[in-house]
Amino acid sequence: MANMLTRSRAFPCLFLLVAISLASVSLVAQDTPTEKEAARDVLKKMSALEQSLDVPALVTRLTGPNAARDQVVARAKELMDKELITLADDIATHPEIGFEEKRSVSKLTDYLRQHNFSVETGTASLSTAFVAKFKGNNGSPVLGIILEYDALRGAKGAFHGDQHSAQGPVGMAAAIAMAEYLTRTKSPGSIVVYGTPGEEMMPPNAKTVMHEAHAFDGADIIVRSHASSQTSRPAHGFGSCCLNIVGAKYTFSGAPTHQMTPWMGRNAVEAVVQLFNNVDASRISIRPEARIQGVILEGGTAPNVVPDRAVADFYIRYPDEVYLQQVVEFVDNAAKAAALSTGTKVKIDHYGKDLDGIGLATLAEVGFQYMKNFGATGVNPEPGKPQGYEETGSVSRDIPGVGFSAQSSTWSNHTYEMDADNLKEIGHQGFTVDAEAMTAVLFDFATHADYRETVKKEFDGIKALFGEYQTALKKTYTVPNVPDPK
Repeated sequence: MANMLTRSRAFPCLFLLVAISLASVSLVAQDTPTEKEAARDVLKKMSALEQSLDVPALVTRLTGPNAARDQVVARAKELMDKELITLADDIATHPEIGFEEKRSVSKLTDYLRQHNFSVETGTASLSTAFVAKFKGNNGSPVLGIILEYDALRGAKGAFHGDQHSAQGPVGMAAAIAMAEYLTRTKSPGSIVVYGTPGEEMMPPNAKTVMHEAHAFDGADIIVRSHASSQTSRPAHGFGSCCLNIVGAKYTFSGAPTHQMTPWMGRNAVEAVVQLFNNVDASRISIRPEARIQGVILEGGTAPNVVPDRAVADFYIRYPDEVYLQQVVEFVDNAAKAAALSTGTKVKIDHYGKDLDGIGLATLAEVGFQYMKNFGATGVNPEPGKPQGYEETGSVSRDIPGVGFSAQSSTWSNHTYEMDADNLKEIGHQGFTVDAEAMTAVLFDFATHADYRETVKKEFDGIKALFGEYQTALKKTYTVPNVPDPK
C-alpha cells in the first residue's frame, strides 16, 4: 500500500510523571497546571503509602545473602549460557514481524515442551499467541512470565532492533529454573508462561485481547524483560512509556470517474487531504501536549481515475486518557467534516489503545538492585517516569508486575545498531542479567508471604489513587460552552 501523504505536527511532549522519591516526601510536579491540581492530594497520599512500606529496608532484606535463591539464579544463568543465548541469536537472525512469528513460536514452544510444560496455542484467536503451564504446578502463588518475539518493520525488511528476540529465552530461563526449584523442594506455586505476539503493532493489541479473553486470570505476579541502552527502572505510580494512545483508522468512500470529468465522481483522496487540513486547524483548540500523528495507507490506484477509496491511520496521543478522549473527538469530527465537505462517506474505527499502567516500587526497586548485583552495566541511578510493566496498560492495571531492563546495547531502541548488538557480548550479558534478576524476584515472591502481602498493599493503594486522580481530571477538564448562533 502506498503512503501518498504523511503529515505529523508534534508539539513538545510533556509526560505524566507521578513519582515521589523513595527517600523524600517532596512532591514531583505534574506537567500541566491541570495535572498539578488534580494530582496534589493523590501525591501526598502516595508519599504516605510508600513511606509506610519502607521499600529501601525491603530491598536490603531481600537482596542480601541467600544460598537457596542463588542456586536457582545460577540455574537460570546456566540455561542462558548453554542453550538460550544460542536460541536468542537464532531468533534474532530469523526475524518475523508481529502476528507472523510462526518459526519463533515453534522454537519457543518446543523448548518449553522439552522442559515439562504443556502448551496451548492460538490463545484469544491469535494464531501466534500461546499459554504454557508447567505440568508440576502446585497452587498459589501463580508466577506469570510474558514472552515477546516479534520483529520491527524496517526499510530493509524485518529486524530485531528492539531485541524482542531475547525476551523469550530470558523469560524461559527464569520459568524453568523456578519450576525446577518448586518441584525439587515440593513448594507451593505455579509457573505460567504467556506468549504475546505483535507488541510493535496495532490492531489488535495482543495483550489487551488476551486479557479480555481471560488468558492472564489467576496470576499473582507477571514479569517480563525488555531491551534498553541503560540499566534502569521506572518510578512507582501510574503512567505510560509513550503517552496514552488511541489508534484510529478513517476509511473514506467516494465514487470513481474519469479525471477529465471529476464532477461525475467523489474523490476520497481529497477527503483525506481535507482530514489532515482539519486536524491542523483544530490544533489551536487542543492542549499543546497532544500528539496527533497520521499517515495515508491507501490513496487511489491510477492518476486518471478519481479515487473512490482512501484510508488514513492515526495515533492520537495525550499524557492522560481523560483529556485524550477530547482529542479523539476532535479528530473524529475532523474526519466527519472532511466527508461532508467532499461529498464522500467515512467509517471510523478506533481499533486499539495503549493507556497508563501501574508500576510498583516493591518490585522495581528489588529488581533493580538484583540487576546491579548481577553485574549490569550502564546503570542509571535515578528512576525513570512511572509506567506499567507492559505497553497496553490493561494488564498492569489488574495484575502486579515488573519489567527488567538491564543494558543490552549502547544504541537506542528501534535501530539497526541495537539489532547488531543482539549477537554481541553487550547483548548477551544484558539478557543474562535480566534472566538472573527475574529469577531472583520470582524466588522472593514465591518464598516470602510477607513480600507478597507488601506488593499487594502497594498495588491496591496505587490503583485506588489512580482512580482518584482520574476522577479529579474529569472534574477539571472542562469543555467550553458554545451557544447556538443567533
